[in-house]
Amino acid sequence: MKILFFGDVVGKIGRRAIAEIVPKYRKKYKPDLVIANGENLAHGVGVTEDTLQEVLAAGVDLVTTGNHVFAKKGYEELFTNFENKIIRPANYPDGLPGRGYATVKIKNKRVCVINLNGRVFMQENFEDPFREFDQIEKLLKIAKSDIVVVDFHAEATSEKNAFSWYVDGRASAVLGTHTHVPTSDARILPKGTALVSDVGMVGAKDGVIGVEIAGPLNLFLTQIPTRFEYAEEGVVQVNAVLVEVDEKNGRAKKIERVDGEVNI
Repeated sequence: MKILFFGDVVGKIGRRAIAEIVPKYRKKYKPDLVIANGENLAHGVGVTEDTLQEVLAAGVDLVTTGNHVFAKKGYEELFTNFENKIIRPANYPDGLPGRGYATVKIKNKRVCVINLNGRVFMQENFEDPFREFDQIEKLLKIAKSDIVVVDFHAEATSEKNAFSWYVDGRASAVLGTHTHVPTSDARILPKGTALVSDVGMVGAKDGVIGVEIAGPLNLFLTQIPTRFEYAEEGVVQVNAVLVEVDEKNGRAKKIERVDGEVNI
């Protein structure tokens, strides 16, 4: 089974790039499941119904998110109307809208997609993602033959690496998101878990992690809060990974980076 996963899709330019690239990648790589992190869909922060529908229409099957998922109004309706298409980190406090995981049937196999948020360098007080995974594993009665994909949304590569070792053999893949900076450590751990510390982003290349240069630069130089703006045209950096999983035992057979650029 092939799973194609895109890093954080940033703003309008990222959505337009997804609309152009997903049909091409579907034809080229023939993935069985296409996932994208969408916490930055709506002008860089949060998700709206319109921005979600845009990437779904492009051919994305499921959208994961992160710590910005509740940044836009209307998230209650969003999670109600699209509960099988978008998930949020499972280790938010209990009682919030949305679910932290989704299960889909593909080729008569159960695929469990889990979204978790790291805690290192994060302002929010998330629950322990390590033990949250354990609870979900018990709740879903995940078997060794099930395919389990984890979007681990975190700042620290050390936390992402440690989590990957913690679930080695229990998850088919741990795919890091959040920093928008792709890492070159894609590998398969001894017990069959594919790992990459950060997939990267689908966002403006000539900026600062998808943001127009002036805002972040001014913030670093002056320490004064600055409104960030997002380019709507130009070269888009497209970062993704393609994971191949053995359908018999749920172990990853291969993980490769799929990086490119597109002009919008």
